[in-house]
Amino acid sequence: MLEKLSGSPASRIVYNGKRNNGPRSPTNTAPQEIYTPAHEENVRFIHEAWQCVERELRSQMSGNERGPVQYVEKNPNPNLNNFTPIDLSDLRKRSLSDAKKS
Repeated sequence: MLEKLSGSPASRIVYNGKRNNGPRSPTNTAPQEIYTPAHEENVRFIHEAWQCVERELRSQMSGNERGPVQYVEKNPNPNLNNFTPIDLSDLRKRSLSDAKKS
């Protein structure tokens, strides 16, 4: 507690440049992921939907049916002319690799 003595100048806090050398939590350990029931339900839904897509593709490829159709915008947004899609799996691998290095 800082007190002002009568007749003395006001007390002030001054940073002396020293760091606290107390114990620190490790910075290189990743926090454990917590999966909620809603998250698990979403993952299950996406997995099952993707399995349906793969089955449909396999059945189309084995028969004479037309293969997958690529979606094309009728009125493309000019701001997306230079858009380059990224591989999210590769991006995650790189970020995990970078995190391990530091």
